[in-house]
Amino acid sequence: MPLTRDEDIVRLLTNARTIAVVGASDRPSRPSYGVMKFLQDWGYRVIPVNPQITGEHVLGEFVWRELAQIGVPIDIVDIFRRPEAAAEAVEQAIFVGAKAVWMQIGVINEEAAAKAEAAGLEVVMDRCPKIEIPRLGIPSRHRERDHAEHGGGGVVQD
Repeated sequence: MPLTRDEDIVRLLTNARTIAVVGASDRPSRPSYGVMKFLQDWGYRVIPVNPQITGEHVLGEFVWRELAQIGVPIDIVDIFRRPEAAAEAVEQAIFVGAKAVWMQIGVINEEAAAKAEAAGLEVVMDRCPKIEIPRLGIPSRHRERDHAEHGGGGVVQD
């Protein structure tokens, strides 16, 4: 079953550092671009994946053709593809050892979700991290890093 409880989604997003965006766009008007920018601004490392714009840079990050080329551990694979294309992204996520797949709003593929879960990945489906992070009050990674760099321990308290 995909994660639906707020506390599970909070845990996933709080523990994540690197998010690969499959279906990333270089056009600021596209939802994937806005989500990438939001996640970067929130302090995540966001790696764009799109075979149609491989080799370009989006928001300062090199665009990869496929997940297997990236070469760094991926916590979450955020899928901006049609539901029927989500299965391929899930297969790539399993292959590279990602910890979770996140299917964006409108990306519902029960078979792909079941395959990811059977391989040990956590799954979020039909949600958007740009909506969930503020809704759940997840602190910016920048604040955690800044606090740790100045000798503090744990999460910044307001």
